[in-house]
Amino acid sequence: MTQMILAIDQGTTSSRAILFDLSGKTVASEQQEFRQIFPKNGWVEHDPEDIWSSTLSVCRKVLERVDKNDVIGIGITNQRETTIVWDKQTGKPIYNAIVWQDRRTSDYCKQLKAQGIETVVAGKTGLLLDPYFSGTKVRWILENVPGARHKAEQGRLLFGTVDSFLLWRLTDGERHATDATNASRTLLFNINSQQWDDELLYQFDIPKNMLPEVLDCAADFGTTTSKWFGRSLPIAGIAGDQQAALFGQACFDPGMIKSTYGTGCFMIVNTGQSPLLSANKLLTTVGYRLNGETTYALEGSIFMAGATMQWLRDGIGLIQHARESSDMAAQTGPEQGVYLVPAFTGLGAPYWNPNARGAIVGMTRDTGPAAIVTAGLQSVGYQTRDLVEAMRKDGVVQLKGLRVDGGMVVNDWAMQFLADILNIRVDRPEVTETTALGVAFLAGLQLGVYPSLDTLKDIWRCESQFESTMSTMAAERLYSGWCKAVKGVQAIAE
Repeated sequence: MTQMILAIDQGTTSSRAILFDLSGKTVASEQQEFRQIFPKNGWVEHDPEDIWSSTLSVCRKVLERVDKNDVIGIGITNQRETTIVWDKQTGKPIYNAIVWQDRRTSDYCKQLKAQGIETVVAGKTGLLLDPYFSGTKVRWILENVPGARHKAEQGRLLFGTVDSFLLWRLTDGERHATDATNASRTLLFNINSQQWDDELLYQFDIPKNMLPEVLDCAADFGTTTSKWFGRSLPIAGIAGDQQAALFGQACFDPGMIKSTYGTGCFMIVNTGQSPLLSANKLLTTVGYRLNGETTYALEGSIFMAGATMQWLRDGIGLIQHARESSDMAAQTGPEQGVYLVPAFTGLGAPYWNPNARGAIVGMTRDTGPAAIVTAGLQSVGYQTRDLVEAMRKDGVVQLKGLRVDGGMVVNDWAMQFLADILNIRVDRPEVTETTALGVAFLAGLQLGVYPSLDTLKDIWRCESQFESTMSTMAAERLYSGWCKAVKGVQAIAE
């Protein structure tokens, strides 16, 4: 019998189900995209029923390809910060899911900053006052959906990030829970005490009875009802997607760093048992929590990575397939003079400018599609460099290489440019879907099939390494041009 773990990876643009054997190899996978909703400029929503139906569909399809009796449990990883509020009695969401990219609460965040409470919030949560996080989204729903505030105060509404919503549905309403990593991204969770914070709940005017129970990342989250998959399965691990990728990359030692290139780009460095507060607008967050012990991390978030290539494909039609970008960039070369600043939904770390918007600068009469596509790929490397510089300023100087994962890392040109612009070795693992792998690892720990973290270290394997081949002078010249382009974009947004 080949034992397997089902990893549910519910992302921003698609839902996936991946079956891993206990050696970390992919046995089967299914993926389904779902609708993106843009009601107004800067607003991004999902229909929670699309999230649920696509997740259920891919799980059923992948389980049809194997003997279900070989599947021993489930792990869930999810797009973080995306906010859902649903009726406790009917199970129906009262509004669309407000996605992490959404900027509708920008003005409210400005008001809070003007009140001078950001220092208090940062000290408790490790986060900044930004529309990115869940707390202001929950408040918006309570303030803007008719009757929502009254129902919440009566205890009739539940809040959850996507993991919590899926868990509630999979267990038929038996479990309303989340894990410490997802809780740490809400603006409502004190990462020092590892508890929901009453002062913050009062500040955002959110009833505590809406909130899920917070468990370790590897824990007993309940079991699925048999009607979904033909048999009940234990749900044994949950982690937000970026922390799951940190875990899947086996970054268990302080100084180990990973960067995931999916819709956005998210870089996390393990900082050990104590939270390191950033002076450079990075986020202090829970890396993972096992057996009640918290490992902290420092994170930089970029909103547009793979989504930039999606825009080049679907938005302006410069490419038909993302894989074309590598050949175009190889022909054009890195020193083509055009910069694409993909601030379509604002700028993330280390700028945190929600009002910035995208721009292409440096074009001449002979600029064509290839140069713009190349600039799109390079923007991912430049934004990653922004994060590395901020981490170094915060005192994380012993960076132990960079482990990369996510859909974009199959692009060799982009990975080589990343190594060049960072002057850091880039390691691409054999399994690049480490977000799903990480939550499979967590579920396996809870189920007892992995005895320790050392076992997981041995499972991780490198597929390719990229070393810098660009001169320091050339890299600095290119990066200087990027910094000027970003400065121009921010000046326009003022």
